[in-house]
Amino acid sequence: MSNPQFYIATKNLHKLEELKRILIPLGFDAICEKDLDSALPEIEETGTTFEENALLKASAACRETGLPSVADDSGLCVDELNGAPGIFSARFAGEPCDNKANNQLLLLKLKDVPSEKRTAKFVSAVACVFPDGRQFTVRGECHGNIGFTENGENGFGYDPLFWTDLGCFGLIDSDKKDSISHRALALIEFKKELKKYGY
Repeated sequence: MSNPQFYIATKNLHKLEELKRILIPLGFDAICEKDLDSALPEIEETGTTFEENALLKASAACRETGLPSVADDSGLCVDELNGAPGIFSARFAGEPCDNKANNQLLLLKLKDVPSEKRTAKFVSAVACVFPDGRQFTVRGECHGNIGFTENGENGFGYDPLFWTDLGCFGLIDSDKKDSISHRALALIEFKKELKKYGY
């Protein structure tokens, strides 16, 4: 029996690499936009939650490809900032998306906040939509703290500022990150949920 094939609905190459790195060992064949004859249109993320935005992206991809489609919407929620930047994480500092500018703005907003109040979590909502209309979402969260300076060149986004018990996401290797990351935890739940759908 061949592995189930899913389309990964993302244009973020870093996120694509991470999703494929986690999904393939779980027993899935993952294809993406570069495997198609033409690019898919950009989807406007008009949802008010991670789950809503993930479903928008997965639903659009499923319509376009005719394949079960998986999409992730994720971001950083900082307690001291009342959950910001949240669903606006990618464009926290404005358009276009600029990881360096986002990190510098976050540091600026937290410049007078002591270490014990710099708690935060990464959130990943993963949505799956099937051609027959069935759909579901799962969520993973990774809790940590925001550092005072950027560290390392591993990962992407806010990783150079995010510290956990295993170290800074910008410094640890991908295997360590995948053992605790929000996206990895969401995809573990994703695999459990798929069993209810006959996969």
